[in-house]
Order: sequence, then structure tokens, then C-alpha cells
Amino acid sequence: MKGRLSEKHGRALVKLARKTIEERLGIATKGSGPADALLEDPALEERHGVFVTLTSSCGNLRGCIGFLEGRESVRDAVRHNALNAAFNDPRFPPLRAIEAGEVAIEVSILTDPEPLEYSGAADLKAKLRPGVDGVIIRSGRHGATFLPQVWDQLPGTEDFLGHLCLKAGLRADAWKQGGLEVFVYQVQHFEEEA
Repeated sequence: MKGRLSEKHGRALVKLARKTIEERLGIATKGSGPADALLEDPALEERHGVFVTLTSSCGNLRGCIGFLEGRESVRDAVRHNALNAAFNDPRFPPLRAIEAGEVAIEVSILTDPEPLEYSGAADLKAKLRPGVDGVIIRSGRHGATFLPQVWDQLPGTEDFLGHLCLKAGLRADAWKQGGLEVFVYQVQHFEEEA
């Protein structure tokens, strides 16, 4: 990223995600808040990969969709992916108005993915940085990513890679066989204040 976003920018983006979802549900409150001026900041015109993650009050994933690369401004990508995470994640039914207050929202701004050269399973494990690297794997038409935050649930590198392979529609041990394209990226993420 050219410049890291401030915490104020992050709070404004999380509020934007919530407001966008609530407007779609027809439950948004009227009025503008102090964050609205921040949303016009030129820093939010930059194009970066953006993911929006929804988590239920019991800590389970409720939706997560995003772009790995900058297709549109950060501001527009937050709006777009907030709606996709809430209503178009194929793993979950669309969010209902009754659930809106029970989900926490997180916005992740990605650096550009970079290819990771590795010479085998041991080298791949050694080069990944748990808690720091988001990882993309690709094999033919199969592909998947885990944000760096997933390391919190899967701190072991072998478990992390195994679950990522399964998410991509591959065998859990595909990462041990070689031949995968691997890319890494980092994120700056912002969560709703409790």
C-alpha cells in the first residue's frame, strides 16, 4: 500500500460497511456522522484488494467476500463487498434484518499479492509467516485464499495449508505434493468497536 490508512479511516470504513448492509435491509438510521467527511479522503480513492468479513455473536464466520486486487476504490470496494458478504456468500443464507445487530464487521485492506517461490513442502512451511501472511494457492482451475486473520483459528502451518487446499477443492495434502502456485499478501484490518 502506498500509505497505511489511519484508525479513523478504518473506523469510517467499518461504519460504511454496516450502513451499506443496513440500508439494503431497510433498517439504516438517517443522518450523517462525522465519518462521512473521512470517506471523501483521497486515500480511499486508491485501489487495493478489500475483504469484508461478518462474524456472528458466538464467533462463527457469517460471511466473507472480497477482491484480491484493486478493482475499484477502497471506499467502493467496501460497499460492494459488504453487500456480497452479507447477501451473496454461497456458504450462508442471506443475512436477515433480525441478525444485523448480532454480527460484527471487519474490513481488510490488502497489499498486492506477490508470488512465493519455494522448493518443496518444507521450504513452503519455512517461508510462510503465521499471523502475517495471507495466502493464495492455485492449481489449474482450483484456487482459494485465507486472510492472515485465519492463522488465529489455524495456527499450525500444516493445518492452515491443509484447510486452504480443501477450500480450493483440492486434497488436504496437495500442498505437500508441489506444483501449487502460491502468493502472499498482508492486510491492514479494522474491526467494529465493541
